[in-house]
Amino acid sequence: MADQTSSRRASALGQGLLYTLIVIAILVLINFFANRYNKSFDATANKQFTLSDQTVKLAKNLTQPLTITYWDQPTKFKPAQDLLDRYKNLSPKIDVQYMDVDKKKTQAIAAGVKSYGTIFVDLGAKHQEAKSLTEEEVTGAIVRALKGGERMACFVLGSGEHSIDSAERSGYSNAKDLLEKNNYKTQTLKMLEKPEIPKDCTIVALAGPKHDLIQPEVDALKKYVEEGGHAVFMLDPPLKFAKEDIDDNAALTAVLAGWGVTVDKDLVLDTSGVGQIFGLGPEFPLVTSYESHPIVSTMKETPTGFPIARSLEVKSGDKTTVEKLFSTTENSFATVNLASPEIKQSANDKKGPLVLGAAGTYNGGAEAKGRFVVIGSSNWCSNSFLRFNGNRDLFLNIFNWLSSDEDLISIRPKEPEDRRLNMNARQVSMVFYSVVIMIPLLIILAGVSVWWKRR
Repeated sequence: MADQTSSRRASALGQGLLYTLIVIAILVLINFFANRYNKSFDATANKQFTLSDQTVKLAKNLTQPLTITYWDQPTKFKPAQDLLDRYKNLSPKIDVQYMDVDKKKTQAIAAGVKSYGTIFVDLGAKHQEAKSLTEEEVTGAIVRALKGGERMACFVLGSGEHSIDSAERSGYSNAKDLLEKNNYKTQTLKMLEKPEIPKDCTIVALAGPKHDLIQPEVDALKKYVEEGGHAVFMLDPPLKFAKEDIDDNAALTAVLAGWGVTVDKDLVLDTSGVGQIFGLGPEFPLVTSYESHPIVSTMKETPTGFPIARSLEVKSGDKTTVEKLFSTTENSFATVNLASPEIKQSANDKKGPLVLGAAGTYNGGAEAKGRFVVIGSSNWCSNSFLRFNGNRDLFLNIFNWLSSDEDLISIRPKEPEDRRLNMNARQVSMVFYSVVIMIPLLIILAGVSVWWKRR
């Protein structure tokens, strides 16, 4: 009997050890595969913790090793790992290193580290710094390392255009910051003083002139594009009421018409009511319909908005190939009554969908391949509207196409979404009484009920 008991105990002990070893082996395998194949699920509404299409595209297309180095104190590595390890998981060509600034002081000095939290991106001999621990900055540093060279965006001033140095609602300071984060340099171009385009201008932008450009300015822009230059023209409707008195710019619009883009003298209004969702009126037509051009091919489900816009008519010419970019919804119309703020539809108004953007190329010879984009609005990328849904992506896509960087065209890193809960006084009271009074009272009553039954 004692032998049988000892045998059963030994058998149970052996089985216990075996099961323990099996469980340990399973946990080791799970841990091994979890580290080797790091996968995560992003449950946020706007996929805030998922790397953007642009980042994924850049990582997949790498042809040489890329190193991201994060310099900080070890206790602060965890926030960086949450972001940078996602880059590492995109491609075997990406290596991420976490360096202790204090223990490797001489190496930090040699690398150019000036503060904790410094991030460097190295690709071959190219060395770039990301200014902050955000996807926008890290991806921007990768773009700069991949592209190299300087790309200069020149914004024309002198005829009432938006200023890239203005932080007001109508200014373009946010657009300037966005361009500079994406490897562009910016400068203003005062053509009234000297009507010619400097050779270092990669792109020339004419953003909402309120007054007629003089003929030498128009001639300089025409010559620039036809000799292989790249330009974007954003022209507002020539309104003629209240303080708004925008000139027709007939000489400039005649040049655009000669290239195949007719800029109509009208104001596009959206009667769909969708703009009311965003607290906007009919003067803010929304766009959800895009063509197949590289500028907009990645924006199929990303709405954009164009406050105070005019319509375009597009056709290719003898030396130009022009394509539509996007159009308004069918619930829109264009009124030619530009002398009154009253919104009133008439039988003569042009019905939607209406083209608001176009892109074209000018074939001026073997090496002179000019590119131009025409948008029937200039306020859509001002400080007050640049961050409206897809406006920011469209703005960068236009500049990337104009600078022949089509491989960078995609939806950019997302910013945290403002999902605050707004409640009125009645709703606050309901939450208070429910959480502070009703629920505790129900718990107490349930406890008393159980006690009474067991009594």
